[in-house]
Amino acid sequence: MDAALKAVIDERREVLDRLRRLLIDELGVDREPAELDADAPLFFAGLGLDSLDAVELVYLVQEAFELPRMPDLDSDVSTMRTLNSLADELIAWRRRSA
Repeated sequence: MDAALKAVIDERREVLDRLRRLLIDELGVDREPAELDADAPLFFAGLGLDSLDAVELVYLVQEAFELPRMPDLDSDVSTMRTLNSLADELIAWRRRSA
C-alpha cells in the first residue's frame, strides 16, 4: 500500500476511534465502539442523541481535538450528521490549520 494512502487511512481510523470513545464515554451511548456504524445518523432515530447532546458534542470535540473553535460545527448541523461527516470536517480542519 502506498505510504500516503496508508497515512490517510490511519488518520481517519484514529479520528473515528476517538469520536466513538467520546460518544460512549462522555455522552453515554450504550454500545461498543465496533457497533457504532460511521454512517449511521447520530441524532434522533440513529443513535438517539438530541439537541442538548449536539451542544455537548461540539464542546467535547473541540476539547478532545484541541480546537480553538470550529465554526462549521456551530453553524452547519450537516457536519454532525454521522461519524463520517464529523470525521470529514475534523480532518479537513486539521489540513487547513497545518
